[in-house]
Amino acid sequence: MNIRVRAKLFVQGVLLSPIYKNLHLKLSDTYRHKGLRKRMVDALRRRGIEDEAVLAAMAAVPRHYFLDKAFEEHAYEDKPFPIGNQQTISQPFTVAYQTSLLDVKRRDKVLEIGTGSGYQAAILAVLGAKVYTVERQESLYQRARDLLAQLGFTGIRCLFRDGSKGLPEFAPFDKILVTAGAPVVPEPLKEQLAVGGMLVIPVGEEVQHMYKITRLSETEFEEQTFDAFRFVPFLSGIKHK
Repeated sequence: MNIRVRAKLFVQGVLLSPIYKNLHLKLSDTYRHKGLRKRMVDALRRRGIEDEAVLAAMAAVPRHYFLDKAFEEHAYEDKPFPIGNQQTISQPFTVAYQTSLLDVKRRDKVLEIGTGSGYQAAILAVLGAKVYTVERQESLYQRARDLLAQLGFTGIRCLFRDGSKGLPEFAPFDKILVTAGAPVVPEPLKEQLAVGGMLVIPVGEEVQHMYKITRLSETEFEEQTFDAFRFVPFLSGIKHK
């Protein structure tokens, strides 16, 4: 099933559980929302996002589901928004940019560090990945876990863990995506890549540059540097409610 068909079925609720259809009554996805999403995707295309699979996934997933009701009217603007605990949902361009670099294929085993709202994990799942997503803040973890489950995302496994350590018990991963700015690339994440796998991570202090690291062999890695961004800081440890 290609991504356009999967995206269309996602919007119709076919790929999701009956719980999603009940939730739809509370989290309305109107024609206006769909129109705003299309406008968002058109703007991403104009800004240089060329991966049609990523664009189709972002056209499918209702971003406003992952935001506080107060921000619903602005959900499809290219802006980050607070989600609590001094964290944000990344702006759509950043989500599209990182996801395009990751080059997700159907059935890829993907580790996401920094679940946040759950929006990025949903995009990865619609692309056909088996997603393991880690969040260090307990309240964000619980909220995203519950929402993703209600939406019927059975291919996403949420864990309350210290993301700096990765998930060694589930390694190796085909792809790893980090959604916070790290001062350096954590070695455990590189070690948990499969040979041929890719890690996308923003690296830097005040401003981060996007890195794509490809594992060429057991001991060799290729590193590429891309554009500059600003992310919330990558922190170790866990934070209980």
